[in-house]
Amino acid sequence: MAKEVAALIKLQIKGGAANPAPPVGPALGAKGVNIMEFCKQYNARTQDKPGKVLPCVITVYSDKSFDFIIKTPPAAIQIMESTKIKKGSSTPNKSKVANISWDQVKTIAEDKMADMNCFTIDAAMTMVAGTARSMGVTVKGGDAPITKK
Repeated sequence: MAKEVAALIKLQIKGGAANPAPPVGPALGAKGVNIMEFCKQYNARTQDKPGKVLPCVITVYSDKSFDFIIKTPPAAIQIMESTKIKKGSSTPNKSKVANISWDQVKTIAEDKMADMNCFTIDAAMTMVAGTARSMGVTVKGGDAPITKK
């Protein structure tokens, strides 16, 4: 018989750096999860990606056991890494902070494809380009994906 799901917890934690301090400890402790066991498992599974922010969805069951899924880094984080900027623009419609090529957008879209709710690489590229635009990053060069209307 399947276990009954008690809660879903979504966290963004740096790879290999989970510890009982906030935000991990209070979020898991409130649901009765063994915090140190989660930290050990998370750090073991993300030791190959140190320092990268990784979203994690933790499923807590009624018997206080848990499972978790580690997703790919957010598109905004990947855009900041590829353009080497610290943060996006505070007024993205007026001041642009960086440029990114369509090849870089395609690379990010291919990496994020498993976590996005789209079926084609062109749709994923459009979503990543929208994220870049909202950060004040201009997408230039190469061919833009062709979208049907």
